[in-house]
Parts: sequence; structure tokens; C-alpha cells
Amino acid sequence: MKFTDGYWHMRQGTDAHFAKSVKDTVAEADRITLYAPVRDVERRGDTLNSPLLTVECWSPAEGVIGVRYTHLAGAVAREPRFEMRPGNGSAGKVSRDGSVVELSSAGLTLRVDTDAPWRLDFSAGGRPLTTFGARGTGFATDKAGRHFMIGQHALGVGELVYGLGERFTPYVKNGQSVDMWQADGGTSSEQAYKNIPFHLTNRGYGVFVNHPGRISYEVGSEAVGQMQFSVEDQSLEFYLVHGPSPKEILTRYTALTGRPALPPAWSFGLWLTTSFTTSYDEETVRSFVDGMAERDIPLSVFHFDCFWMREYQWCDFTWDERVFPDPEGMLARLKEQGLRICVWINPYIAQKSALFAEGMREGYLVRKADGDVWQWDRWQAGMGLVDFTNPAACRWYAEKLRELLGQGVDCFKTDFGERIPTDVVWHDGSDPERMHNYYTQLYNQTVFDLLKQERGEGEAVLFARSATAGGQQFPVHWGGDCESSFGAMAESLRGGLSLGLSGFGFWSHDIGGFEGTPTPAVFKRWAQFGLLSSHSRLHGSRSYRVPWAYDDEGSTEAVDVVRTFTRLKHRLMPYLFRAALQARDLGTPVLRAMLLEFPDDPACHQLDRQYMLGGDLLVAPVFTEEGDVEYYVPDGTWTHLLSGERITGPAWRRERHGFDSLPLLARPGSVIAFGAGADHPEYDWADGVTLHVHAPADGCETLTTVPAPDGMTGPTFRVHREGDTVTVDAVRPPAEAKPWQVLLVGASATEGASGAASVHRTAQGVLLSCEAQTATVSARWS
Repeated sequence: MKFTDGYWHMRQGTDAHFAKSVKDTVAEADRITLYAPVRDVERRGDTLNSPLLTVECWSPAEGVIGVRYTHLAGAVAREPRFEMRPGNGSAGKVSRDGSVVELSSAGLTLRVDTDAPWRLDFSAGGRPLTTFGARGTGFATDKAGRHFMIGQHALGVGELVYGLGERFTPYVKNGQSVDMWQADGGTSSEQAYKNIPFHLTNRGYGVFVNHPGRISYEVGSEAVGQMQFSVEDQSLEFYLVHGPSPKEILTRYTALTGRPALPPAWSFGLWLTTSFTTSYDEETVRSFVDGMAERDIPLSVFHFDCFWMREYQWCDFTWDERVFPDPEGMLARLKEQGLRICVWINPYIAQKSALFAEGMREGYLVRKADGDVWQWDRWQAGMGLVDFTNPAACRWYAEKLRELLGQGVDCFKTDFGERIPTDVVWHDGSDPERMHNYYTQLYNQTVFDLLKQERGEGEAVLFARSATAGGQQFPVHWGGDCESSFGAMAESLRGGLSLGLSGFGFWSHDIGGFEGTPTPAVFKRWAQFGLLSSHSRLHGSRSYRVPWAYDDEGSTEAVDVVRTFTRLKHRLMPYLFRAALQARDLGTPVLRAMLLEFPDDPACHQLDRQYMLGGDLLVAPVFTEEGDVEYYVPDGTWTHLLSGERITGPAWRRERHGFDSLPLLARPGSVIAFGAGADHPEYDWADGVTLHVHAPADGCETLTTVPAPDGMTGPTFRVHREGDTVTVDAVRPPAEAKPWQVLLVGASATEGASGAASVHRTAQGVLLSCEAQTATVSARWS
């Protein structure tokens, strides 16, 4: 929200007040309280008839400083609030030198000169980060009588802002006005399903605004050198999170708001759906599943979208008996083929559903102030909304889902949760404006907790559309409703990159696009992109997404693309699951903006048409009919994973790729573990694992762990190069010996190897089949 009219004036009807100085200071051992008048105080009379801001500063965790400033403190505390996970005790230390008071936490320092005009200066290691200056701390009122708290911090020259949730607008947020307000707006608008009040910059810090309601951001848009946020409230609280690297910022931020759970290994395979409004029955489903098997395309999950229930009755959680007369038998037959089952749900109860009367009678549906159940006819006729602030309603909703789990369902697509009314009364008295964004957290947590209870830790997974801060704990999230075009494919990637920089570790999107029907070229290129994402789902609206539907008669190209990249993903599972464990343990997303891996390369700071999949694979999806792609290669010699071509950076590349290829490059010196299985994502990845070693630097040592599908630690391999000698050790071998291989990609062997049963020169390099704990070979890279 903009308050000013240019640089000099306020907008008509707007009255603003900002901290001018520090009148009084209370400095304790670990926190500071500042009292800041909003006018210059030169004599005693200046203290009359004028506001005084209370500014509290503390450190809830190492490298994090919280600031809360309040105008009128008598306001009733409103719920809901984000659940925070501060460290044990206070992490801050206060020091004072004359008029200067400082709060420090693990290298991050807040400095205030109490004798100078108002400034909150943040620095780290003696390097300035940002400042809340003359208009940085204050409040404003408008002619409607609304009261807004305002925060504004400086953006340096060349400083770029990222994050703020899954946003499909330009990836770098500078120049944009952004509202934190959940909306069902698709991927081609400024609205967002996942509004996360957290941003980070390329200068070593991030800021989390701890307010679940509407927050208005002006990102260098009202004041071009400032990042501004405002809330309609009497108090505003934010946390400044130091890195210095973007990865470290995310680690500290997700330690506060929650880390992603680890999805089950099977969920990383290919998902196929019935699509949204298509007509289908068991025969249709069988034709899809059998068609994939006949074409040798591995399938892991089959998803039933909304019309598994009868029309006008969503949600009653009852199979439409006209087309699914034997749901338990059908699910059993599908599971005999090794499939997991997902079904679509939402938090809305249509009036025709038998559950509506039950929910109304028991008080499980959200009501208006006059006691009536809140209803409208959008989406479902006469639909009501489950009140997840009512514990009894949560149990009621979960019990309906528990019955489905008993029938053989494994997981749920938790759709919707954005269009939450504000003219209602919640069971627990929550503030409707704050609940609008927060509702999705209660909805997804209810479903996720049930899955953990019924399926066990590590088996729970959702396919969720809406989220707020903390929602990363309940993966997986997908990008919502996109068109079936190259433009929509690119905007989906922008959304995924922004969400990853907002603390979300796992993300997916509709392969081929949702609305409309993709051209064969769009489908095949999107399939490559989708199968090089953390999770991969074929889904559409009014048309099916089975790959043979996108092949001309006599052609199998679309089928071949889906088969090839599905099998590639399965072989990459030990590598991808390591990245998943990093998401769980550190908050680093699987699909990573280039900024995360290369923060010191300015060329990577604005890249939004390529990404890193894990830490060692660069992916540049193709967004053109002809197969032309332009992408950037950071410093070093990279290796094309599909062709073996070696590419030296830093450099921009322009290439043309057929549908069997795209830029997929292994990082210089990387060791990437390939599993032996291609038919399913869940197998013993250590059994027959092949380590692809990409020209390590002389003297370099790399440790690579091959995890187990249950998340436990498997064998760890140490690769060390000294001159032309390459040594690979299984430093933590599995309980029982299993075969393993080493592929020195692009190398040539000059002598025989010790500890290897065989050494072969292949088109890709030198392959060692290992029989001992240590293998050594003399090899050279050109």
C-alpha cells in the first residue's frame, strides 16, 4: 500500500508519523527497549499531545534479531499467530558505549545511536546490511480511520529482492507492489495461492514479517531505494535473518518457522491423474494404467481428481457408485500393480452433501455473526466451509478421510483453501482478516497429521495448492492452474523458484499445463521439466495427459520422452533423495534458484529460466517450439549428463535441442550417484550404485552418501584425486557387501586399477566395477 504522493507529500487523507529519535532506552542483558517520539522534542512541551512508539529488540535464535514496535498497546491480542520455533533461551547480547547501544547475535548486530536521529542499523562482520531510517519505523492513518504500521528498510545499489511466496510475476521483485492475500488467481496474474511474508536479498539477509493477515509490500516501488511493508494493526513485528549466504538465510528462517517433512521415496516417481473435469470410470482408469505399462512407462501414483465423487456433493468423501461400484476392489487391483493411490479433496461441503446437515448441526461449519452457516454458490452449490479452528471439526473431517485410507487410499490432493471469507465468526474467536491467509495451515495440517498417524512418519505426503508461512512442513505443493503454453511453463518455473526462496523444499506443477490442451511440443518440453523437478505429475483440466495422446499416428516421440525422463529420474533417486534430506535438515529446496548455489556470481542473480536440481545438476528447460534455448554456465568445466559434452564457463550458451535432450549439466568436480533401478523410485539405491565422477580438481576430496529410501544413512564414498591418481573408498560400507561402480566421466585410463574387478573404457569414460572397499586408478581428463 502506498502512503506518499511522490517524495515530498503524503496522499490526500493520509497522516503519517515516524520515529524521530530515541527518548529513553532500557538495555537489559539480552534485549533493548527503545521509546521513540514521532516529533522532534526540544522542550518539555513537545512531549504533549504526540504519540510515542515502543520498540522492542531481541534475538530469538543465533543470527536472527527480532523487532516489534507498537503504537497503542491496549489492543486485544488477536489470533491466529504463526507458530515460531525459537532457540533455547535468548541468543542476543547487549552492549553499550556512550550513546551507542548494540544487540548482537552470532555476528549479526543491531546498532542504535540514541543521541542521533532515528536509525536502526543492521550489520554483520563489520559490513552494513540495511537500515531502517527516517521513514523506517512508524504508522499512518487514512481518511477511513484505518491505522497502519509501516516498516521500511534501505535497498543498496544493485540489491535485489526475492521470495514473498509462490509468485508468478517477475522473479526479482524490485519495482513490484505485492499483497499477502490468498487468492485463486492462476499462474498468470499477480495473485498467489502461497503468500509467504518472507523475502531475502542478494546482500546476505532476509526479513520475515510475523503477521498472518494482509501485508502490503512496496518493493522499491513507492520509494525506489526502499523495501516497505505495512499492516493494518497497532503493532508490527519482523525478524531480520542473517546468512551470509542465501542457503544459510533459509536454514535460519526455516529453523524459526519449520522445516519440510521428508516425503516418501515413492512420491518422487511419476503421478498420473484422471484430469479435472474429464469423464472417467474404472475402465478409463484401467486403460490409462495399462497403457502406461504396455509402453514401459513406470508409474508410481494414480490420482483420482474431483469427479470420483458425485457432482454437487463435494465433498462427501463417497465414491460415485454409478461409475465406481466397487471402489475397494478397484483400489486393490491398482495396488496389485505397485501403484499408490491419491484422491482429490477440498475443505468445502456442498449443501447437497450428506455431511452438510451433520456439520451444520454439530457446529463444524463456519458461521456468520447472526449464527447462520456461511454459504455461497461459487464452486459448489450452497457450499459451507469446515471450521478447522474447532478441534471437534478437525476430528470429524479427519475421520471421513480415515475411512478412505482404510479403502486403500495413500495420500490426498488438498486443493483450494484460498477463498476464505472475512465476514464470519470462527469457533475459537480468531480474527477473520488474519484467518483468511492462515486457514490453509490448519487445513493441510489436519490432513497431514492424519496421514502421519495412519501411515507412519515418513509416509505422509500431500499434493497441496495453498500455503502460508510454515506450510513448508506439509509437502508437497504444486503450482496451481496454468495455461498449456510455453509462457505458462516459464511463469510456473518463476513461481517455483520464488517459493523455494521462501523456505519450501518440495514443489511440483502440472506437466503439459492445466487449462486447455498443450501442443505436442509443449507437452514434451514440459515433461522434461516436470521429470526434472522434485515431484512429477501429469495433470490437465478438460483433456487427458496420457503421453500417447500427444503423438501423431505412427510416432511414439511423446511416449519416448516421458519414458526416458521417468527412468532417468528413477536412476537419479540416490542423488535426489540426498537433496530431499538437505531440504528436511537445512531448509534448502530441491529445485534451487541459481542464486542459492552461486551467490558470488552476479550473472546468476537474475536467472529465472534455469535452475539447479540439487546442488550439482544444472537444468535449463526449453521454452520454444524449435528447441532453441539460451542459458548461462557458471565458472568451471561442466559435463552434459546426456551427451557427455564438456562445456566451460563462465559463458552464455545458445543451443538447439531435440525432444530427447535439454541442457542438463553436471557441476565441475561433482560426484553424482546413479542407482541401478529405472523401473521404480523406491529400491535399494546402494545395490549396484554407480558414482559418476566429473573431473575433480587436483587435491580435491569429495564425500558422497547414498541414502536409503527410509531416510536412513547408507554407504558413504570418498573420492580423492592426487595428480593422475583417483582413489575411491567406501568409507562407511553397508552392513553387507554390495556391488558398486565408479564412472570417471570423460577420463581415460593410463594403467590398470587396484581394487576393481574390471576396468572398461566406455563412450562416457572409464568404468570401474569395484570388488573391494578401496579402488584406485590412474586416469587423465582432457
